[in-house]
Amino acid sequence: MIREDKTARQIFEEVMANPARSKFGFGEKVAIVNIDFQNAYTRIDRYKTAYETDPRQIEYVNTISALARKKGMPVVWTHVAYAQDASDAGVWGTRTNTPDSLQNIKYDSDRHAFDERCDIAPSDTVYTKRMPSPFFETPLQSLLVWHKVDTVVITGGSTSGCVRAAAVDSLSRGYRTIVPIECVADKHESYHFANLTDLQLKYADVEPVQSVIDWLEGRADA
Repeated sequence: MIREDKTARQIFEEVMANPARSKFGFGEKVAIVNIDFQNAYTRIDRYKTAYETDPRQIEYVNTISALARKKGMPVVWTHVAYAQDASDAGVWGTRTNTPDSLQNIKYDSDRHAFDERCDIAPSDTVYTKRMPSPFFETPLQSLLVWHKVDTVVITGGSTSGCVRAAAVDSLSRGYRTIVPIECVADKHESYHFANLTDLQLKYADVEPVQSVIDWLEGRADA
C-alpha cells in the first residue's frame, strides 16, 4: 500500500491530469439518472444530513436533464423513503434510530420530497429506492433496455454512497458510465474526492459537466 501525505483532492487532480488515461466514452444514447435530490440530502438550511459541494449542482443537473429530454433520452429521478415500521430498510436501518436516521425518512414527508429547485418533468421517471443503488429492486434496468440506452450519466449524492453504488452497478450491467464532477456531492471533501478518484480509475468516466452538455447538444433533437 502506498503511503503519502497528499490530500484526496490532490490525488484526484493528479489522476485527472493524466492524459494517457483511456475513457469508456459516450455511446449512442444516454439516460440521466439523478440520485436522491430530496430535501433530506440537499437542504443544508433544514437538515444536518444534507450536504453541498458545488452550489450550482442542481442548476447543472436541470440543464443536462432538459437537454436529454429534448433529444428523446430518458431522465430518471430517485429518492428514498421507508415504511412506518422501517421493515423495508432491512439491516441498513439498524445502526441508529434518531429523527435524522435513514430509516426515518417516511413517505410524503418533507425529507422524502424532492428539492423544489429540481425541474422534474411529467415525462420523467421517478423511483423510490431503499438501498444505495438505483438498480436494486427498481425497474431501472428494464427502462434502460426499453429505451436502448448504452450510456448512463449519474448525478446526485452521495459520491461515496449511492453515486458510487450506482456507477458500479451500471458498469457491471455493461453500460458506459459517466459521472459529471459538478453534479455530485458528499458530506466531506475527503470522501468526495477519494471516491471520484476510484470511480475514474475503475468504473466510470469522471468528466466536467460541460462534456455532457457538449455531447448532448451535438445530438439531433427527438
